[in-house]
Amino acid sequence: MIVSEIKKDIYGIIVNDWDRRLFDGLIPLPDGTTYNAYIIKDKKNVLIDTSDPRKIEKFMSIVKEISNGKIDYVISNHSEQDHSGGLPAVLSVFPDAKVITSEKGAILLDRLLLIPSDKFLKVQNGEEIEIGERRLKFFHTPWVHWPETIITYSVKDRVLFPCDLFGSHLATSNFYASSNDRVYEAAKRYYAEIMMPFRGYIKKYLDLVEGLKPDIIAPSHGPVHNNPEFIINAYKDWVSDNVKNEVVIPYVSMHGSVEKMVDYFVDKLIKRGIAVKPFNLTITDTGQLAMALVDAATVVLGTPAVLGGPHPAVVYAAYLFKILRPKTKFASIIGSFGWGSNMLKVITDMLPQGIEIIDPVIVNGYPHKDDIDALETLADNILKKHKEL
Repeated sequence: MIVSEIKKDIYGIIVNDWDRRLFDGLIPLPDGTTYNAYIIKDKKNVLIDTSDPRKIEKFMSIVKEISNGKIDYVISNHSEQDHSGGLPAVLSVFPDAKVITSEKGAILLDRLLLIPSDKFLKVQNGEEIEIGERRLKFFHTPWVHWPETIITYSVKDRVLFPCDLFGSHLATSNFYASSNDRVYEAAKRYYAEIMMPFRGYIKKYLDLVEGLKPDIIAPSHGPVHNNPEFIINAYKDWVSDNVKNEVVIPYVSMHGSVEKMVDYFVDKLIKRGIAVKPFNLTITDTGQLAMALVDAATVVLGTPAVLGGPHPAVVYAAYLFKILRPKTKFASIIGSFGWGSNMLKVITDMLPQGIEIIDPVIVNGYPHKDDIDALETLADNILKKHKEL
């Protein structure tokens, strides 16, 4: 646990979860994660977000110490349990505290954590609350990444508390983020896995954040940003419509045919000056795959036929591709079958709407010369499409 005074009478509490390796039963956490909360001491003491229930005992001991046993408001920027799961414990210790959240936030907190309705103070978009020398301003930011989310801004201190936005799953011994590759990669991974489906919304909220001109961005996962331009500029790049001259190839090979095709295809793409990222889905970290999808112009799925359809791991990859909604422009399929297959239709039906499908290469059995020639043509077609961009 790291406690630091961000600005006078504003304290950050970073609770490290070094050993957590899976989030929501879905997201790999190779670097663990943190649960961040913040305390503002003024005429009214304010706790911004709480902590995951698994760390609540340690968290509460720090809250009681910093607040001198007084919390008047608890802000729930986001109702998910890793941020608001500690609310019942906080309210049991500070029974007079009011929970500040949005209208939808109050509904979710009632459903998820059974918080009584008389505990809520529901704020509107742009509403301000005076807590003494400070004014806290609230902005509704739905779909980052739930429909009820808000962000909180301390006007006097120019400190932004955006909860999940600008966060990273990165257990750390450093309170502040450094502009290095590890922090950048962790933030990009977090964006890819959690925020990318809401890219269109985030574009709008980036304008809001830049307009506030915060000195500090204090998210609820990972280190605090005392150089806001670093993370804002990264997000501006990720949410833009610009793609890179890259091809991502998630694939599975059962008896060597697809592997042969992928190996040959990768070499031909590289020869044409295209960056390639192949992912063998039997061993792939899905977070790494999600990160690769952030910038890629093209995705090519490689699959053998399994009982007439695509390999289940490729179905899962296609489903992730669809729900993560990257800005990828083109897609194709390479594959091999034995006696028959419907895998092409199954996969194309799963692809995101609006994506352009480049002629696939599906072979019967092990690839022959004609099949190799078809892969050359596919590489040429991808290069042509990339140049058109």
